[in-house]
Amino acid sequence: MNNMTIEELLVFGKSHCHSDHAKILLANLLNKNPLELLNYLDEKVDNDTVELYKKEVLALEGGKPLQYVIGSVNFFGNRFYVDERVLIPRFETEELVENTIKIIERNFNDPLDIIDLGCGSGVIGLTLEKKISTKSVDLVDISKEALEVTKINMNNLNSKASIIENDFLSNIDKKYDLIISNPPYIMTTEEIEEIVKENEPEIALYAGEYGLDCYKEILSKVKNNMKDKCLIAFEIGCTQAKDIINLVHQYLDDVKVEVKKDLSERDRMLFILKNIE
Repeated sequence: MNNMTIEELLVFGKSHCHSDHAKILLANLLNKNPLELLNYLDEKVDNDTVELYKKEVLALEGGKPLQYVIGSVNFFGNRFYVDERVLIPRFETEELVENTIKIIERNFNDPLDIIDLGCGSGVIGLTLEKKISTKSVDLVDISKEALEVTKINMNNLNSKASIIENDFLSNIDKKYDLIISNPPYIMTTEEIEEIVKENEPEIALYAGEYGLDCYKEILSKVKNNMKDKCLIAFEIGCTQAKDIINLVHQYLDDVKVEVKKDLSERDRMLFILKNIE
């Protein structure tokens, strides 16, 4: 088979998937910026890369999410490995991290003990480890498969975090300055996009009839894991704020609760502040 040019490959790609995706896939394989590809249209591509590109394009056409096909996602300026063992990190989760950092910078001076509950690929805890001063970062997930992905990302980022295979806070006695989680929060009866339903791990999506099971599990135990001054940060479903606030007051005293909206103006983050102004 003759080598194909970049232009020929893009024509093939665009006949099977969105032209932006066709460019992203090829740029990723060739280590080029997608916008640069147009400067190299006559460049020949070796047969192995041609075959891999065709395979990836057809996987995309078959309904596989772009991030799984590429095997990575950019989160807060770092590249994280992802595959079918973990949820694809969303932009809203970057907003959770960004808002958490703002609260930390205003209220904490010393290095923090942090725990990321239901860490998946590790994006939250590993990003915070890079962005703020930490004494310890514990990454917790019940899924052994997800933690294998976390480990890859830890190695890629030279992280000193600890991995704990565990059901949220069960049997963890340590106290933390920051407890953060983007837990499963979809109701079992809720209709979700087909591409999400067909590809992403169920364990990372659903949380009981009302989507509140994980918040209840965390909040029912979290008192023992909070330092005197402590921040709990949750990503939440956009209709869940009121129910989660009720759970907070059921299990915790003397805390303040703040709900923040995402860029789409939906309730998406909930912060529980203990002895924080």
